[in-house]
Amino acid sequence: MSVSTIGAFVIGEYPEAVAVMLFYQVGEFFQSLAVKRSRKSISDLMDIRPDSATVRRNGGELITISPENVSIGEIIIVKPGEKIPLDGVVLDGDSMLDTSALTGESVPRSVHKGDEALSGCMNQTGVLMIKTTKAFGESTASKIIDLVENASSRKAPTENFITTFARYYTPVVVILAAFLAILPPIILGGGWTEWIRRGFVFLVVSCPCALVISIPLTFFGGIGAASKRGVLVKGSNYLEALNNVSAIVFDKTGTLTKGVFNVTDILPANGFSKEQVLEYAAEAESFSNHPIAKSILAAYGKEIDQSVISDYKEISGYGISVMAGGEKKVFAGNTKLMDTECIEYTTCENAGTKVYLAVDGQYAGCILITDEVKPDSKKAISDLKHIGVEKTVMLTGDDEKIGKSVAEELQLDEYYAQLLPDQKVEKVELLDSKKRPGSKLAFVGDGINDAPVLARADVGIAMGGLGSDAAIEAADVVLMTDEPSKLVDAIEVAKATKQIVMQNIVIALGIKSVFLILGALGIAGMWEAVFGDVGVTIIAVLNAMRILKE
Repeated sequence: MSVSTIGAFVIGEYPEAVAVMLFYQVGEFFQSLAVKRSRKSISDLMDIRPDSATVRRNGGELITISPENVSIGEIIIVKPGEKIPLDGVVLDGDSMLDTSALTGESVPRSVHKGDEALSGCMNQTGVLMIKTTKAFGESTASKIIDLVENASSRKAPTENFITTFARYYTPVVVILAAFLAILPPIILGGGWTEWIRRGFVFLVVSCPCALVISIPLTFFGGIGAASKRGVLVKGSNYLEALNNVSAIVFDKTGTLTKGVFNVTDILPANGFSKEQVLEYAAEAESFSNHPIAKSILAAYGKEIDQSVISDYKEISGYGISVMAGGEKKVFAGNTKLMDTECIEYTTCENAGTKVYLAVDGQYAGCILITDEVKPDSKKAISDLKHIGVEKTVMLTGDDEKIGKSVAEELQLDEYYAQLLPDQKVEKVELLDSKKRPGSKLAFVGDGINDAPVLARADVGIAMGGLGSDAAIEAADVVLMTDEPSKLVDAIEVAKATKQIVMQNIVIALGIKSVFLILGALGIAGMWEAVFGDVGVTIIAVLNAMRILKE
């Protein structure tokens, strides 16, 4: 553009030279406007960064300091209208929290004593006393901000192609413009001014601004549009990959189901009472944070003296072994644990998650635990098939009956039950080998115990990433709420982004090709050349801005 402007002045085409500069500035204005709007949803997310924290120190004195200087375990006070500066647990107070900056959801969430409070949420109604559980750098707000700020560094294949294309395209067209300006006068004789003018026209039209600006801008806007819906995409490469997802594999617990378990029945055996079975199970599960363990402890409802529990051992995919009271060897787990320990037991035929219990080698009974399917899981599966996902599969460590029941209710294409963590990876690899060539496989899990599978899939998607470190670390895409339907939103935004990118490529190359030919033949002048470059750039940028309405 600079060469063309100076050249136009040299050959006396002053109005054309001014036109190039003027319209280039108009193009720059629209570009900056588009970037500003694209960044708005991202900057809204940046607003979750807290400015200060009110800490109780020196025997109860309240002091206001930077969140970076608050230690784990300190007590912070958050008043109505203030952002929660660090992750923690509510020690006192009741309030409503605005989580929209994290989740995209407008409905406030209530918190009470004992609940988790996440940084970045806005406290709306009551004063909260919170005991911090994470340092500022490890808090939810910091991790999300870091994730979004680094998203632009992971470029989509289309972006990389355009960058590479421009690197070779630009010097080629400059050389062609020089040939167009110099060779015809030498070969044909005379007419230098006319051919130099044609060379400059060719140069202006060939400028790749429309592609180089609009393509990255569209992907950037797509990431912003997704974040507005409560979906964090770690890079435009993952946004583009979502377009090609043909198979989606779901974890069951906490993804398609609520992950909120309740003890619904206790089936004692060999002279044990229901109370004894529940007590032994509660002692065995007292060190575990698994949702099933929490449901047993909630059903037991009493304090457990952990000092009398020893030799605690968690056997992945099987269950738990522990010495209770210093003298009783307790096994709590699935049928595989009972088989491994050679314990004779009675198989429970009821639908639900079963925890079998053995005390000193004798079968004591079975605890039946049930989980509920999330309200929007069925609609999410239906919508995914509607937008082009060819296969939906569920993997679960639960038994065959539960897997079949959930799969039939949600109308999934396939399911695999009673899987150990390493077997889930094997199943994903098997499904990956069967997918359509050129397509992608996505895995959706809770991000806590699914890190190996999330990493193995083409696109790892963490469900309910709100407050889950493992989700934010392991996944490529994080759905900030527990709703499977957010996955549909993510794919729709990805498809809309890709559609706009392809439109801009066709518009830019199509119009420029016509004007390049017209310029070389002397039919198009500098004014038409300006439209062929700046005008096309403005059209492409305005088209890119449409993604923000998604």
